[in-house]
Amino acid sequence: MSGGPHRGRELYVVGTSPVHRLAASAKLVGLVVFTSAVALTPRHAVGAFVVDGVVLAGVIGCARLPLRLVLARLTVIAPFVVAAMLLPFISEGGEQADVAGLSLSVDGSWAAWNIVIKAVLGATASIVLSATTSVPDLLAGLSQLKVPAVLVAIVSFMFRYLDVLIDELHRMRNAMVSRCHDPRWLWQVRPIASSAGALFVRSYERGERLHLAMLSRGYTGSMPLIAEQPTTRRGTMVAIGPGVIALAALITSVVWR
Repeated sequence: MSGGPHRGRELYVVGTSPVHRLAASAKLVGLVVFTSAVALTPRHAVGAFVVDGVVLAGVIGCARLPLRLVLARLTVIAPFVVAAMLLPFISEGGEQADVAGLSLSVDGSWAAWNIVIKAVLGATASIVLSATTSVPDLLAGLSQLKVPAVLVAIVSFMFRYLDVLIDELHRMRNAMVSRCHDPRWLWQVRPIASSAGALFVRSYERGERLHLAMLSRGYTGSMPLIAEQPTTRRGTMVAIGPGVIALAALITSVVWR
């Protein structure tokens, strides 16, 4: 447990690129501005999405992140993409278009495009942040942005003890398998539900013990920060630059529509 947030270390890619050197607080603000602009962009504003994609590609290049790594992490949104691709086929009413002998809903196609492009752009921006910002820096950035200490502590413990919970789940599954029970089918879901309940109880009890141990060591509600990255005006402007460009593309698409 004392090894620290292993999952956070898996996400972070060690580097010395200009994106790595930016303050975490500035990158967080930039991420919020960029994703907000992308979310507000109308689905018909294809040009604005192209600008957003070019900006993200430039940031990935500046961060010197391998394209294979970014694409591999993007697979996390695959279920949403697959679900969105069904919309042109299941949407009813409205205008229909014949494509390769298939009748597709025009409105459903636009809805699918809207979901896919925004999911890809938002997820990619988050991947860049997680790959260029270590967990301690991220927590320090949240504190600098005056995020409530309770939320910062929750995020900190989530990263730190996620591996502990996963290892506990593996031990419980190995215990079931060693007793000749290996549930793989839907009608065998009861032991899985019982294991999930037991894991929740164990996690809750572990949390109580940890909290009492921390209180006995002087815990006052916030974790001490190892170091804080200095935030400069220039660094902040650079970090929010992609978000400003995305916002400008959004405004332009709305005005010229």
